[in-house]
Amino acid sequence: MEQRFVFNEVANLYDHARAGYPAALYDDIVAAARLSPGDAMLEVGSGTGKATEGFAGRGLKILALEPGLDMISKARQRLARFDDIRFIQTTFEAWPVEAGAFRLVSAAQSWHWVAPEVRFAKAFEALAPGGVLAVFGSSPTDIPSPLHEALEKVYGLLAPALAGRPPESSYLPIGPFAEYFQQSGLFGPVLHKGYSWSRRYSAQSYVEYLGSVSRYQMLDAARRETLLDAIAKEVEIHGGSFDLGYETHLYMAPRKA
Repeated sequence: MEQRFVFNEVANLYDHARAGYPAALYDDIVAAARLSPGDAMLEVGSGTGKATEGFAGRGLKILALEPGLDMISKARQRLARFDDIRFIQTTFEAWPVEAGAFRLVSAAQSWHWVAPEVRFAKAFEALAPGGVLAVFGSSPTDIPSPLHEALEKVYGLLAPALAGRPPESSYLPIGPFAEYFQQSGLFGPVLHKGYSWSRRYSAQSYVEYLGSVSRYQMLDAARRETLLDAIAKEVEIHGGSFDLGYETHLYMAPRKA
């Protein structure tokens, strides 16, 4: 199974354990893209609807693409109170593009899964003139010491490949996303905004979060259980809970004429 499809195997856990995104991010996108209630947007990789909910709450008409049927089921439960959301079970690559139909194309924590040769060209085609592409994702900052050092030892012993900065750090300003926009040649100047926030984790809630992460799901079940048990024990030893900082970074640019 492709790594990007394993989220569907843990849809309930994903919906329960994952945080959403800062409210200011949606307000900034709506303002920068000059969107009004009823404007059409396309969401690429909607998951269980965490970002979808933020846009729906601002009155947008949403077409949400998501390859995981169980993820869609959870999203429909979350978003039952909204009328203007349509789900299609598909990848962005396989979706028959509705050319020029959208004022906004958005991808929350999903753009890195889309084939590079497809993502910008297809977003350009889907957008109406003057439309905007918005890509965003969250990356955890360093776990506080001395828990950080204790967990590094756990990873070094049980899963060395998972040690160090997570792949989500590619959304940080040091990552490639702004350059990707420019390299496509299809979009105007990139607007970048960052949002800092934090979340408190217990031992249980932290390993639940990790269990929803694809690189942990790709481990065999026994190895994953051993690793997560060891992580939970270290959190308990170091106070039982901790605050983990996050940075959410938004990159958005208008479609060129």
